[in-house]
Amino acid sequence: MSKPAAERRLADSEALASMRGLRTSARKLNVVARTIRGKTASSALAELTFSRRRIAGEVKKVLQAAIANAENNHQLDVDRLFVKEATVGRAFALKRFHTRGRGRSARVEKHFAHLTVIVRERPEDEETG
Repeated sequence: MSKPAAERRLADSEALASMRGLRTSARKLNVVARTIRGKTASSALAELTFSRRRIAGEVKKVLQAAIANAENNHQLDVDRLFVKEATVGRAFALKRFHTRGRGRSARVEKHFAHLTVIVRERPEDEETG
């Protein structure tokens, strides 16, 4: 006896990928996520490829995973995908100490964040690219 299968939270034309515990603050990650929201999948990948921010490579991996999920798991057309949502959340912070002069110390917090990317297939009648 097992639990009944959970209902799918997304629409049939959507696919999701997420990465938890990214080594950057949520504020910095949101700057990169903001650049890809609403764009087509191909233009968002191009944007992330040439971005100079360090975390853009990790965001690109998550976007590629979402595209692969859409293609392989949900049989969606890759050419019609766009980024519906790119949500960022705070994770945890490692507390560390940095030694300072005169025997003092300062607290250093190393922040982590979560990223979730949802891609959606554009309807055929709405092809505007």
